[in-house]
Amino acid sequence: MIGILMNMNQSVSQPSSSTSKNIGKTGVFIVNLGTPDSPNTPDVRKYLREFLMDGRVIDIPFIPRFLLVNGIIAPFRSPKSAKTYKEVWLPEGSPLKVYGLAVEKMLQEALGDDYVVKLGMRYQNPSIESRLMEFQKMGLTEIIVIPFFPQYASATTGSVYEEVMRVLSKWQVMPSVKFVNQFLAHPKFLQGFVQNAQKYLQAHQYDHFIFSYHGLPERQIRKGDCTKEVCKLGSCCDTLHAMNQHCYRAQCFETTRLLVKALNIPEGKYTTCFQSRLGNDPWIKPYTEDVIKELPKKGLKSVLAFSPAFVADCLETTLEVGEEYKEVFEKEGGEHWDLVESLNDSPIWVETLVDLVKTC
Repeated sequence: MIGILMNMNQSVSQPSSSTSKNIGKTGVFIVNLGTPDSPNTPDVRKYLREFLMDGRVIDIPFIPRFLLVNGIIAPFRSPKSAKTYKEVWLPEGSPLKVYGLAVEKMLQEALGDDYVVKLGMRYQNPSIESRLMEFQKMGLTEIIVIPFFPQYASATTGSVYEEVMRVLSKWQVMPSVKFVNQFLAHPKFLQGFVQNAQKYLQAHQYDHFIFSYHGLPERQIRKGDCTKEVCKLGSCCDTLHAMNQHCYRAQCFETTRLLVKALNIPEGKYTTCFQSRLGNDPWIKPYTEDVIKELPKKGLKSVLAFSPAFVADCLETTLEVGEEYKEVFEKEGGEHWDLVESLNDSPIWVETLVDLVKTC
């Protein structure tokens, strides 16, 4: 009997060569936030409703969230948002989708035939569910999920995790699944912003450097502190350590420190701040708009701005930081404002993703 079992085990553990040739493909699922299907008001309204009804984005109970989003925000904000989307819309479509599809193609070519790369959007199209259903039919050995957010936040990376697992939980058979949590310290990610900054640094002398990140309500940061003792929304973010390593605000400050070191920016010549407030509740500080209003009063008339929470240019970078904040700065007496582009579809961003896949 023992001999029979040994022979059976040997036959199971040694698949035929014809079978092994069909095993080993890895799915690489790159996911960004999302975009309307068009810059027209109905599509923007549809996008805002899906985005803002996510309980990780507006983290209040369902009924008040439903009334707020569908009764106030989506109906009144969508026409204005549609106008702004039209300002950044490319001939090929939404910048976020255009850059994303370009990266999908470039990453597939860089990884080769052992991988299948697909782009998904947390909100709207191509949806996470539709892309995962394509993966399901391929018999993949594993899926690596890379949310396109350098710093972890519940409203971004956490939401992608939740949606991916919601879909996968319906599968009878699930392959191995790996998630990339954050990549703020990846050398090539940092190098990409340094490279993009060089043309500005070579052409102009700047008085100050702004590192502007997307903001979040303070309550969401506090919720992330499971100890209820570490988070003070202040000097607790001066270093990144075991107890605050998943704190979005602390990760943003760490990103700035790493970029400042790589760019050789002296202490006192840069500020980390947060943009895109929504509503009346307090959001994480300092607020970018408040910071830039004060700079000209201090004699700082020339600024180079970075948006290192975004890997692709969009409304929050091109329009908000690149144009709206420039107008605010100049209105207060500033003279020169430049914005460093995001990584978009640059080769070094694709190299970053290859490294993330290979080391996941």
